[in-house]
Amino acid sequence: MEFANMGNIKELIKAGGPVLFLLVFLSVYSLSVMIDRFLKYRRYINKSRKLMEYVLYQLPAKNYNKIMEACRKKGYAFTPAAKLVLALLKSEKNDSSTLNDTADAIISWETAQLSRKLSVLATLASTTPFIGLFGTVLGVMRAFADLSSISGTSAGPSVVAKGISEALVNTAAGLFVAVPALIAYNYFLSKLNFFTQDMQYLSQEVIAAKMSMENTAAQNKEQVNMFPTADDLITAGKL
Repeated sequence: MEFANMGNIKELIKAGGPVLFLLVFLSVYSLSVMIDRFLKYRRYINKSRKLMEYVLYQLPAKNYNKIMEACRKKGYAFTPAAKLVLALLKSEKNDSSTLNDTADAIISWETAQLSRKLSVLATLASTTPFIGLFGTVLGVMRAFADLSSISGTSAGPSVVAKGISEALVNTAAGLFVAVPALIAYNYFLSKLNFFTQDMQYLSQEVIAAKMSMENTAAQNKEQVNMFPTADDLITAGKL
């Protein structure tokens, strides 16, 4: 094959050899992971953020019924934010330490579910250049093998062209798979880290609101107990 024909996709694939087929498969798999994560993040994270805004808006007014109703609403009930808010508001525990532990457990679980397959992108980003390098080495070996098999004046650039083209194609293919995978991995990881911080902030606000509600209820109960009942007055001889 001559370098003049390298613009033809069929010739490129032929020049790449078996290593290129592996890289093409990994490229398709990497693309499928990117699409899967993009759709899942848009569904879970974006809807969670909309719910967070509503919850944070309703918390100062202590509209807990409206908050729980919104969390159970179709289209939002499956989101990590809804699960977190409902678990905290419905919890029978009243101490902040236990509530924080509950929130941390839910956040860890939900972020772990969202981070699934990100390791695949990281692995592809780090290994595909080496796979391409392996194809490069094979191509160079073929070039020298072809050159050594032909001696005399017939030896020339065309003899090693096939091996060199295989080497260059595999190098380019390895980078073609690795670079998008690395960009996608960093993008999704950054998005997940920001979302985790948002969830932690939401949990602290909900816990603070719940503790405030519990303290208010306790104070009201104490104030009611300060007033003597009829039985207390009879016992004291005042009735």
